[in-house]
Amino acid sequence: MTFIVWFAMLGAVLLLLALSSSYLRWIPVTSSVVCLGLGVVLGTSGLGFLQLDVAQSSGWMEHLTEVAVLFSLFFSGLKLRLPMRNPRWWSAFCLAGPVMVMCIIGTALVLHYGLNLGWGVSVMIGAIIAPTDPVLATLVQVVDAQDDDPVRFGLSGEAGLNDGVAFPFVVLGLFLQQNTGQAWLSEWLLKDMLWAVTAGLAGGYWMGRGLGKFTLFLRIRNDDSTVSPNDYLALALIALAYVSAEAIQAYGFLAVFAAGLGLRQAEVQTSTSPNDPAAEHLVQPVVGHQHVAPELAMKGDVQGLDDSQVAAGIMLGDMLAFGSLVERALEVFLVTLLGVVLLAHWDWQALIIAGALFFVIRPLSIMLMPFRGALDVRQRGLLGWFGIRGIGSFYYLFYALNHGLLPANAAQTTNLVLSVVALSILLHGLTVQPLLARYEAWKERACKV
Repeated sequence: MTFIVWFAMLGAVLLLLALSSSYLRWIPVTSSVVCLGLGVVLGTSGLGFLQLDVAQSSGWMEHLTEVAVLFSLFFSGLKLRLPMRNPRWWSAFCLAGPVMVMCIIGTALVLHYGLNLGWGVSVMIGAIIAPTDPVLATLVQVVDAQDDDPVRFGLSGEAGLNDGVAFPFVVLGLFLQQNTGQAWLSEWLLKDMLWAVTAGLAGGYWMGRGLGKFTLFLRIRNDDSTVSPNDYLALALIALAYVSAEAIQAYGFLAVFAAGLGLRQAEVQTSTSPNDPAAEHLVQPVVGHQHVAPELAMKGDVQGLDDSQVAAGIMLGDMLAFGSLVERALEVFLVTLLGVVLLAHWDWQALIIAGALFFVIRPLSIMLMPFRGALDVRQRGLLGWFGIRGIGSFYYLFYALNHGLLPANAAQTTNLVLSVVALSILLHGLTVQPLLARYEAWKERACKV
């Protein structure tokens, strides 16, 4: 297929979503479900307008999905405003660490004993589909600067952390299925687990925090907080954090997420008055919901905020609005592509894997986790269900195809991963809005009691 055909497809799908948005909001269906269905209709098994060979396209698809995940991870970190010492972070660390490892192990056991796959490919597929996706899980993430809901904050932190944490297990699966001997074990533990994770998080965080503080200092000093190109800063931080991490063999995904988190912490420190602890939440941005009027911001007279708070608020608001736009466009394109190839790669065995992971392994792992009394049974149930799979799994699949996945395992791995992700988009896309609405109603009733 030519570039012009794909570009026309993207424009047509975006136009359809824009024109139908007033209707879609009345039905419990996410835009991802609509894009998946459109892809099936437009694909080879439907009208035949679009065609895609997954094996031949694995090179550019790896880079495209990588870019999509990088953008989403950075802006996921940017949304998390609570300080690292806040107890809400404990849930995110548990979800991205022990819960995800248990999901990988549980899925690998089902693949090995249920589908008779080798240990290497079983571990690899488990690691590919275990992480909660930062792109498609946007609906269940934090919604504004004051949002500290334990479910949304936990899922937001998990989506940012677990894509990088899952990568060592994808590499482990590749090592195991290649049967390269015992020398890889020490390399994997020291390089892929200890060094790459730690260096990625630390390097990205301090880069984001340092550049954030320096940028705010310059803007306050030169009184240019309302006209500076904040999207340039976001793009620069994503690129620099990722390249720097890759240069020292750390995980770029974790570095980019940590850079967004560090930048947000720089905003918190800048916009918090030492004499008024409540001022921490006066800066309003997340996803561009409310924006400071430029003429008011130039006077530094917005809701009683000083110049530093106005500069920080405008910078974060612009970045999050830009990130939301990019995320939605990439989500539409990539989920539509999944629909195009879905029927050709459908594997009924994915029902076994998805059923075990969605209904047993992840919910049970979360119920067993000690969340220090911060979550009740209802909230644990929501965390167990909202482990949404998506674009991150695509990236790991294409990475494996291009970095040593044996041809004998490639077809089945591709079919299982694409099918499980499609099932996640369908099941979670149909249930996320009703369940969140019921949860918000329950919280409102609880507050009135």
